[in-house]
Amino acid sequence: MSESPLVSHIYTADPSAHVFNDRIYVYPSHDRDTGVSDNDNGDQYDMVDYHVFSMDDVGSEVTDHGAVLKLEEIPWAEKQLWAPDAAERNGKYYLFFPARSHDGLFRIGVALSDKPEGPFAAEPEPIAGSYSIDPAVLVDGQDAFLYFGGLWGGQLQHYNGNLHDPAREEPTGDSPAINPRVARLSDDMKSIVGEVQEMEILDEQGQPLRADDHNRRFFEAPWVHKRGDTYYLSYSTGNTHYLVYATSKSPTGPFIYGGRIMEPVVGWTTHQSIVEHRGRWFLFHHDSSLSGGRNSLRCMKAKEIFYDEAGHILPVKV
Repeated sequence: MSESPLVSHIYTADPSAHVFNDRIYVYPSHDRDTGVSDNDNGDQYDMVDYHVFSMDDVGSEVTDHGAVLKLEEIPWAEKQLWAPDAAERNGKYYLFFPARSHDGLFRIGVALSDKPEGPFAAEPEPIAGSYSIDPAVLVDGQDAFLYFGGLWGGQLQHYNGNLHDPAREEPTGDSPAINPRVARLSDDMKSIVGEVQEMEILDEQGQPLRADDHNRRFFEAPWVHKRGDTYYLSYSTGNTHYLVYATSKSPTGPFIYGGRIMEPVVGWTTHQSIVEHRGRWFLFHHDSSLSGGRNSLRCMKAKEIFYDEAGHILPVKV
């Protein structure tokens, strides 16, 4: 399979891939050159719109459906349309996205369309009770779950439970690591039902991953896919640049760490999705190869992945 970017006419990152009507649709963020120097708050990532891409199969021609949602069309958002995701339910299509509101905090919004390629119309307010970044949605039978969270620029370290505490920072040493959040979505996909919960990611001995275990601890990009009766939580370790996964028999966990999916790529970090299409499984991710290594100008790619007989994801080659 080609290692070329899926598209090269614009910079794209954080690809969320789904199969709708037997066609692959990808919902990435859209990088632009802002001239802002890289920093840990992510100020260089100042995206202002979303494009949708689709293809008949991985390796076939990719269609750019254009800008389907713009920052000025979202009443509550001030800036930074970061990594989105999409879902279908009851014939409607939903685009979930993070953005900084006017108080400087990230929240998660939702926009609706009658077609997977959009355009999407945003709800006037963010989802009540949401915070941080990197929304991912799993529709599992009659249930739908919203996963989210990201450290550093994604602000998750500043939350004590579900309450914002600007003095709180990422733990260190032998303290338990911060984990992504999960919430059940309402039938109309516009609100959270019940309380947002912190997920559990455990090691092989059933103990919580520790804060100083940067090769395995969660940093950002939670994504849950289901294969058979097993749920796979994949995520980025951030500053150590690995894509890793954990498994559970429940969509809300606890999840047991399973191993690495991919080693570091060109660029500071990566962000993934995993999808099945016509009996094959694909990893969508990004790197910075198209821009010659500029961390804020990225390109999305796709690779086929495989599982062993025990259900482990086999590492892919960079």
